[in-house]
Amino acid sequence: MNDAPPARPNDAPNAAPRFIAVGDDARRIAVRETPGSRGAGPGVFWCGGYQSDMRGTKAEALAEWGARAGRTVVRFDYSGHGESDGAFIDGTISRWAEEALAVFECETGGPQIVVGSSMGGWIALLLARALAARGAGGRLAGLVLIAPAPDFTEALMWEAMSPEIRAELMEKGVWYRESEYGPPQPITRALIEDGRRNLVLGAPFAVGCPVRILQGVADETVPWQHAMRLVSCLAEDDVVLTMVKDGDHRLSRPEDIARIIDAVETIA
Repeated sequence: MNDAPPARPNDAPNAAPRFIAVGDDARRIAVRETPGSRGAGPGVFWCGGYQSDMRGTKAEALAEWGARAGRTVVRFDYSGHGESDGAFIDGTISRWAEEALAVFECETGGPQIVVGSSMGGWIALLLARALAARGAGGRLAGLVLIAPAPDFTEALMWEAMSPEIRAELMEKGVWYRESEYGPPQPITRALIEDGRRNLVLGAPFAVGCPVRILQGVADETVPWQHAMRLVSCLAEDDVVLTMVKDGDHRLSRPEDIARIIDAVETIA
């Protein structure tokens, strides 16, 4: 039985997004859906990366694939990202994970393949944990993680900072890091401290579904060794790690998009 939500009038390509309210402060989170066909199989749920949005190359490619394959694809923007309300500087891992769970519960039905890119890989793992706590772990048909960055606030930010930068961040509450992807990134004390409450790589854990990981060896943002650390923690699950020798962090080339869609289709 296919119990996916019915298509809404604004689900047409390039239509304005829908919005749902999340949290005690009723943050307006933008959602887009590519409606699927009855009986087409698990839906796809997109979790984007840090300072990314649902109109990026990979997310759009998945939506286009869903339209061709008759597969429902739901994507959204975290608060402070893309078309959602809020200021990026106010974001934390807990805040963005809360939004992912709310969109998942409100906007999807039946089994879902969660595709998480970079920070979205961490959010996907936290989503799996939250669903399991609710007794809804069966909603996950699989995870496809692209250059996943679980625990990045600690392992890839804090641990890479000099004592001087750490002191400035703790004293002022924010430090701005230069970024090759856009304007300087504000890294806040709240983000670092909240990240420590959401770490997942300290001990083995299970998500209870197949996991497919794509990682670029030439990734200078999230080193391939970080993906290996995640694999070692998922000892109980069906995990396949694909290393793309010349792949960077974006993994947005046509051949990379093909690998992502193949991973989704393999699980489905």
